[in-house]
Amino acid sequence: MNNQPLILIIEDDGTISNFMTAILNANGYRVLVTVKGQEGVSMAASHSPDLILLDLGLPDMDGVEVLKRLRAWSGIPIVVVSARGHERDKVEALDLGANDYITKPFGTGELLARIRNALRHSQHGGDAKSPPENFTLGELEINYEKRAVTLAGREVHFTPIEYKIVVLLSQNPGKVLTHDFIMREVWGPYTNEIAALRVNMANIRRKLEANPAEPKYIVTEVGVGYRMLEEI
Repeated sequence: MNNQPLILIIEDDGTISNFMTAILNANGYRVLVTVKGQEGVSMAASHSPDLILLDLGLPDMDGVEVLKRLRAWSGIPIVVVSARGHERDKVEALDLGANDYITKPFGTGELLARIRNALRHSQHGGDAKSPPENFTLGELEINYEKRAVTLAGREVHFTPIEYKIVVLLSQNPGKVLTHDFIMREVWGPYTNEIAALRVNMANIRRKLEANPAEPKYIVTEVGVGYRMLEEI
C-alpha cells in the first residue's frame, strides 16, 4: 500500500517544476505535474491529490482562475507558488481559498514546511480543533498521522483510493454518506464513478469484514450510500 501523500504541481517553468519534484520525491511525496491550468483542474478531479502547488502565471489561463474553479468544488489544500510578490496578489489568492502563498525564489526548507503545515491543517474542514490522530472501532484502528490501518493488530493494505474512502467514512461515524458525496470527495465532481465506488467498497469489505455479507464496520444504506458504525 502506497500511502505517501500525492502532490499535484501546476507550473509551466520546467526548471522550478523539476526542482520541486526532486525535493518532494526525496522527502517521500508522490508527484504529478502539468504545465496548464485547465489540465490541472481535470487532474485534480481525476487523481484527488492531497495537495496542489499552483503557479499563477500559466500559459492557457491565469492561476487565479484555476484557484476559483478548484474552490468551486474542492477543499484540497492549495499552496500558491508565484513570482507575484505584491501584497494584493497574496491577499486575493488567500481570499479566494488558497491555504498558503510562497513567493519565488524560495528554499527547500520553506517549501517543505509550508506543505507540511497545509497538510496538517487541512483535514476535512480545517477548523480550529486539531483532527483526531486515531480512530478505533472494535478491532479496527486507523492512525491518520501514520496513514496506517490495522485490524486486530495486523496491518491492512489498502490502495490510495480505498484508504481515502475508509478515512472519509471513519471521520463521519454514524453518519450516512451518500454515493454522490463520497464520489465528490474522492474523485471530484466531474466524473460519475458509481461503479468504481462499488468495486472499491467491495474490496474494502473483503479486507475488513470477517463476513462481507454481514458487515460490522461499514454498512450499506440501500440506494443512498454507506455508514461507518459508531460502535459494535
